[in-house]
This record gives sequence, C-alpha cells and structure tokens, in this order.
Amino acid sequence: MGRMVGTVSRGLRAPIIHEGDDIASIVVDTVLEASKSENIELNDRDVVAITESIVARAQGNYASVDAIAKDVKAKYGDNTIGVIFPILSRNRFAICLRGIAKGAKKIVLMFSYPSDEVGNHFIDYDLLDEKGVNPWTDILTEADFREKFGNPVHVFTGVDYIEYYSSLIKECGAEVEVVFANNPTAILDYTDCVLNCDIHTRARTKRLLKKAGAKIVYGMDEIMTASVDGSGYNDQYGLLGSNKSTEDAVKLFPRDCKALVEKIQKELLEKTGKHMEVMVYGDGAFKDPVGKIWELADPVVSPGYTDGLEGTPNELKLKYLADNDFANLKGEELKKAISEAIIKKDSDLKGNMASQGTTPRRLTDLIGSLCDLTSGSGDKGTPIILVQGYFDNYVNE
Repeated sequence: MGRMVGTVSRGLRAPIIHEGDDIASIVVDTVLEASKSENIELNDRDVVAITESIVARAQGNYASVDAIAKDVKAKYGDNTIGVIFPILSRNRFAICLRGIAKGAKKIVLMFSYPSDEVGNHFIDYDLLDEKGVNPWTDILTEADFREKFGNPVHVFTGVDYIEYYSSLIKECGAEVEVVFANNPTAILDYTDCVLNCDIHTRARTKRLLKKAGAKIVYGMDEIMTASVDGSGYNDQYGLLGSNKSTEDAVKLFPRDCKALVEKIQKELLEKTGKHMEVMVYGDGAFKDPVGKIWELADPVVSPGYTDGLEGTPNELKLKYLADNDFANLKGEELKKAISEAIIKKDSDLKGNMASQGTTPRRLTDLIGSLCDLTSGSGDKGTPIILVQGYFDNYVNE
C-alpha cells in the first residue's frame, strides 16, 4: 500500500520570547528539537511558519499611548479629527483609540453599520429592513441609532462598543460625537481632518476623501511609521496589525520579516540539508459562520515569506476528473488515469475546467490561515508551525 497521509500541520512548543531574543536561532532549534523528539523526518519544501507576535516581541516593537498621541498631535494639530470606520475590537483598536484621543481635542467617531469591516455586527440586516434604514445612504446620529436599534452589544463579547469607545475618548480628555455612515465622505459634514481606520479598503477611502476636499487625511497605516522618542514603529503598516500589549501600549506588526525568513531558511538548510520554506503569519483569512466575523484584522496574512511561497495553487479537481473525464473507470484504472493527468497537467491551469472549484487564493493566505488555526490565539504555546506535505499531491509516495 502506498502513502496514506497527506498534509500534516503541527504546532511546535517554543520558549516564551522576550525582547532581544535571537528569534531565528530559537525557531531553528525548536524545529530540530521537535523533529528529534517526535521522530519527524524533515523534507524539502516543508513549511516553517512563525506567528507575527513572537517576531514583534523579539524586536521590541511596541508603542505607548503617549507615543501614538504625539504622532497624532504632530499630524493634526488642534483640529477636530474625524476617526472613521474603526473595527469593534478591544484587542485591536481600544488602546490605539486612547492614543488618538490623547492627541486630540475633539473626535467625531464615525462607525460603519450594520457591521465593521471585518464582520463584527452591531445589528442584523433584517433589523435594518424592519426599520426602513438604508445603510448605503442614511447617515445616523447616535440618538437616531439608539432610537431605532437600542443599545446593541457584541454577540461574543457583550460589549456596547458605542459606549465603550466614547468613554475611552472622554477619559483621555477629548470631546466625542458619534455618527453612523458607510460613505467615507459623510464625515466631511463634521470635519475636514480625517483618520480612516479601515484596513483592506483604506486606499479607496483615502482617495474618496481627498477627492471630496478633505484637508488632512491619514490612515492607521500612516501613524507610527517612524520611532517616536525611541518607540517601536512599522514603516509599512503603522498601527495596522497592532495588538493590545498593556493598558498603555500596543505591540506593532513586525518589521523586516523578509530578511528574517531568509535567515531561518539558510540556517535550516545548513543544519538539515533540506530546502524548507519559511513564513511569518498573522491573522488567517476566514469567516466565522455564526458570528459573521472575518478573521483578517491584520493588513496581510503574511508580512514576510521565502520566494518558494509566492503564487497560487495549480491543482486539478479530483472529483471533476472522476465524474467527467474518467467516469467510466474504476479501481486501479481510475487511479492510474488520474495520476497520469496530474503528472501531465499544465503549469498554469487557469481557465481549465478540471481546475474549477480549487481554491483561487495565494499560497501564503492559505498556509497562513492553516497555521493560524493550528496555533490558536490563546494558551496552546505553539507559536511555530511545521507544515509537511502541503505541496504533495495524489501521485507523491
């Protein structure tokens, strides 16, 4: 009998990482120790993935509320700031909001509705229909919203984010006004100085605001792009991808990940003789079917990966071949025919009916999502993932 196991994803336990640790050596040592203790045979094209959190920790890539406030103040002065499209997340946004508020005199906080960009819902679409509200055209004040929808709380956290974010702003000494709209230019009725907090639609939002006459426009990706008084920073993503560290600081998305993964790849090759792929991963890109939350609150799934992870899968759909091209075959004849089709497949199957239904996503997004689900976000203690067999197919023994 041939090989019976395909892709395997393993979470590897690693030491608790501190600022200044040699993260490359720790990753390599962890992979080698795990392979020895579990009798894992390492292979070419195995994937070693490292969660972004421990990379940023090793870099000491943190920013305080005061540092964020200083950067915001330098960019906006004493102008009222329209803070638009925040996501509803204490972990992702609350500490950032404290820094923004501390650098402002007044904030007009504009929520998208019925949900934020990543699927955290205030209310259901059915309730919008019931109340006769069109989210694409209707601009609601906080009083309008409360009158129609009451005091909605998050389905999982039980938090009233309208009240929670408003309170944070007031506690930091700034005034706050809350509105609800999905057109970014609606904020210009309140102020022409805008900080847009959306993640994946940020470029379009900035373009629309500037075209409509906004005077000052920055995104979250443009706050903390350089060190403030010795703080951490991220020159590419700013505050995007940050997480709560303490009540007074955030851990930023890691920097220089390409150099790191290439260093790990080189060290693994030197010590094992195997050419493995390496990536840093953050949030996976998948949607919760109950809470409707789209997991990807990071700007990208992977901020750094080796060249062998570039591209998308190039796969045939086995059930299509079995039901169509080889519907008259069974047993060994069917296996042989499908194996030959895989061996002879084109290097680019785009548009080929036999590839229909295979996942049309980047390899880094697929593998990063697998790794995020494997490591979890709690107390598993496995921030390093070893994925084997991902690039194998039906004919590999």
